[in-house]
Amino acid sequence: MADLTTTCAGITSPNPFWLASAPPTNSGEQVHRAFDAGWGGAVWKTLGQPIQNVSSRFGAIGYRGTPGVGFNNIELITDRPLEANFREIAEVKKRWPKHAVIASLMVETREEWKEIIARSEDAGADGIELNFGCPHGMCERGMGSAVGQEPKVNERITGWAKEFARVPVLVKLTPNVGDIVPHGMAAQRGGADGVSLINTIKSIIGVDLDRLVPNPRVGERSSNGGYCGAAVRPIALHMTAALARHPDFRIPISGIGGITNWRDAAEFLALGASSVQVCTEVMLRGYRIVGDMIEGLNTYMDERGFQTLDDLIGKAVPAYSDWGDLDLNYEIVAKIDANTCIGCQLCMVACHDGAHQCIHPSPNAEVRVPVVDEAECVGCNLCQIVCPVQGCITMEQVDNGHGPASWNQHVEEGAVLRAKKGSHG
Repeated sequence: MADLTTTCAGITSPNPFWLASAPPTNSGEQVHRAFDAGWGGAVWKTLGQPIQNVSSRFGAIGYRGTPGVGFNNIELITDRPLEANFREIAEVKKRWPKHAVIASLMVETREEWKEIIARSEDAGADGIELNFGCPHGMCERGMGSAVGQEPKVNERITGWAKEFARVPVLVKLTPNVGDIVPHGMAAQRGGADGVSLINTIKSIIGVDLDRLVPNPRVGERSSNGGYCGAAVRPIALHMTAALARHPDFRIPISGIGGITNWRDAAEFLALGASSVQVCTEVMLRGYRIVGDMIEGLNTYMDERGFQTLDDLIGKAVPAYSDWGDLDLNYEIVAKIDANTCIGCQLCMVACHDGAHQCIHPSPNAEVRVPVVDEAECVGCNLCQIVCPVQGCITMEQVDNGHGPASWNQHVEEGAVLRAKKGSHG
């Protein structure tokens, strides 16, 4: 069986599955139960000056019968006394010495950072995570994403933390920016041992149309909150990969955002993360999900011959390229398996109304299996996406007689040709 032990930013845990800083890590009792279920680490719910949270706090949207695909919260940091939190961190570390316990922190002044880092270390935290990502409430007070959106401020406060801390420092980045790279680089310049991303995305989950108040409703008002859950995973994967492939970015990544199962986790690992953090899926299904995650990742790694996580981490990064470097001559077409097709015609409707009009009714009126005009098919995948029968539609490469060529190659060749023409007058 593959070894799932990981070291992320100098913090070692028995597996890469960490609980993210959120309600599931609000107390020692919860973290004890999580570690008992199999979680390798936990990032404690953010500590700072305790605040009073609101009621209600959460909102969600579903998709095709699946609840909580997108999740929103307007909850802030801990509302429990710091003394209780630090006492429970110490108790957890005493019972679970090999598991990772990271203290998520958010305060304002240099002296406050110095004090709370010292208290976190005294309690036995293996590392600290600077919460530069919260997109609501705290940012209005000059913390959270108000720090994360300003590279210079990010770098300065990270520098403070590194000056005071004896344990590794992770910087939790906000996705509420146009380009994640400058913010990851700012954390690196500040001396961070690693980054974690993404935090939640600024959002309004919906509107109560009876009261005409956004959700989740607090009396007769609401506020924007943080969007998370499975729906944000593509954004999180992109930002993780953007940092992992940057030639000047050299510190570890803890991947966060929409992880619901082992496959999601493996995708983050393949794109450069050395640990993954989970929140929303635990809130929806409980700590027990980690058992399936561990088993699934172990099985996958065994089947691929991966002995350790290092054999997987970052392996998909080289395949992530700029659009202009893609092979414009690579061609696939849709193939429909007549034996499994149920004749629902969804592929034909999608192709005619939303794609390239290359799937047509069979010329035999008694046959409901559509026909693909391969000469017109551009291989867009839409038919496969809407097909309700797994494996019925496959996308298969065809030999079009053209060798590999990219847009950038065409541009470069064109520039050379123009230069030659210019040199000849």
